[in-house]
Amino acid sequence: MWNDKKGLTLDISSCKPLREIVFETIRCAIITGELQPGQRLMEVQLAEQMGVSRTPVRESIRKLELEGLVKMVPRKGVYVTPMSVNDLKEMMEIRRALEGLAAELAAMKATKDEITILYEANEQFGEAALHNDEEGIIKHDMHIHETIYKASNNIKLLLMINSLREQMQRFRAEYVHRIEDKTPLVNQHMEIIRQIEKGEAAKANQAACEHIYMTGDNMLSLLEI
Repeated sequence: MWNDKKGLTLDISSCKPLREIVFETIRCAIITGELQPGQRLMEVQLAEQMGVSRTPVRESIRKLELEGLVKMVPRKGVYVTPMSVNDLKEMMEIRRALEGLAAELAAMKATKDEITILYEANEQFGEAALHNDEEGIIKHDMHIHETIYKASNNIKLLLMINSLREQMQRFRAEYVHRIEDKTPLVNQHMEIIRQIEKGEAAKANQAACEHIYMTGDNMLSLLEI
């Protein structure tokens, strides 16, 4: 996490290897916007802030570069990669197809318990949206979509979506922060859930695709601004 006075701090309660904790700490700060696009990352400064040697910081930066979250500029240093409009367009095109398929399969395979979870999660999402609770919005939105992925009962699809979702985290956080009226998302979720409950595979696919299309369109508008 980020501390205004000291910078990045580690979660020392974690039992993960130090290099993994360092990587996740820096990565989380980039995704949540605590480390801003275009901001320079100094190995020495980050190491001092987290109380570690430069080695795990250097390893983390290399991994972040592979994910496209940071960029090495010759003779200048390492910078947080700006959010690209073109990257978002491409990812939303892929996500629309995958989310539609997940909803379609969920309409054929979802259990009653999973459908109950979807309704409850969307109700919690609505409460968070009403109070503009950004952390709650992201949490419950992820719960809704993860439940649909699980209900699709397709492991390969789940892995593909999770990989894409990781790449989109920065856009999601920025979108939730900027968008003013989040309540339409509640109705969009509800339409997907209702079609899944009714077993209407094609309509569930369509509802999910429309939801992602509208979300992506809003994301692009905000990002371009």
